[in-house]
Amino acid sequence: MASPKIVAVGGAHIDRRGQMTDAFVPGASIPGTMREEVGGGAFNALRTAVRRGALGAMMSVRGGDSTGDAVAEAMAQAGIADLSAIFLDRATPSYTALLDRDGDVVAALADMQLYEAAFPKQLRRAKVREALAEADAVLCDANIPAAGLERLAALSADRPVFAIAISPAKVKRMSGILPALACLFMNRREAAALAGTAQDDPVETIVGRLRALGLARGVITQGDRPVVGFDAFHMFSVTPPTPRRIADVTGAGDALAGTMTVALLDGASYDAALREGMAASMLAVECPSSTPALSQVDFAEALALVPAPVKVQ
Repeated sequence: MASPKIVAVGGAHIDRRGQMTDAFVPGASIPGTMREEVGGGAFNALRTAVRRGALGAMMSVRGGDSTGDAVAEAMAQAGIADLSAIFLDRATPSYTALLDRDGDVVAALADMQLYEAAFPKQLRRAKVREALAEADAVLCDANIPAAGLERLAALSADRPVFAIAISPAKVKRMSGILPALACLFMNRREAAALAGTAQDDPVETIVGRLRALGLARGVITQGDRPVVGFDAFHMFSVTPPTPRRIADVTGAGDALAGTMTVALLDGASYDAALREGMAASMLAVECPSSTPALSQVDFAEALALVPAPVKVQ
């Protein structure tokens, strides 16, 4: 089977993550370590997809600074074709997160001004349109403003569009293209924000509202609670396996999205693809990097730990 060609459009920037070694106390200075690497929802997911056998191209926007050079180098090292636009007088976007000693996010700051200003116009470029025309699928995230997402959906024509919610605030940008999405990857807070429901409403209520808004298929993660997959007619849940160690939760949802996208393009059933995505997600949690290596042996061992899905409705 030929490797699926995926064009990703969205975030590719520097991720800075500071992890505390002592208990978190609001307002206090807490010992810890800081590290940084190239990340971003769409880039993390595409890098994972490439490690699962896909061919990848990435369209993002970045500044003409050393940080932008690091983004370009990371794409090259990952074997991803770089379709990005470079603005020499602007700073490359960044994401800075503070993690508690267990690896959970306490607070985060997203400096994404360039994304807001530049994405919609850059989608008009000929080489981007040509890449989309040759792709088997499109993978995007909500770092793109609503106008850009609508343009991307129109340019994607009959190609499946997979999308990553990014945050409760940004996922609302997807509202105008929900019927065009092949699958939307969300956590529970993002799903409730998009659905316009309370976060503690039953998941059946949240899913019902998303279906009514036109979303045909989606995945909702819930931390250590069961992951919910649904389409227009069915809903099922899969209990996530307990990580053997927790290094960093950053990128776990992106790993799920990238892996599941490749599995679906390769013809896997929806529930089988979700199990593969959850295996990659567990490996991401166990890895200090936002994108796990995904060797065949490690992936097979992780997949064996993911239980069979349970029908919800």
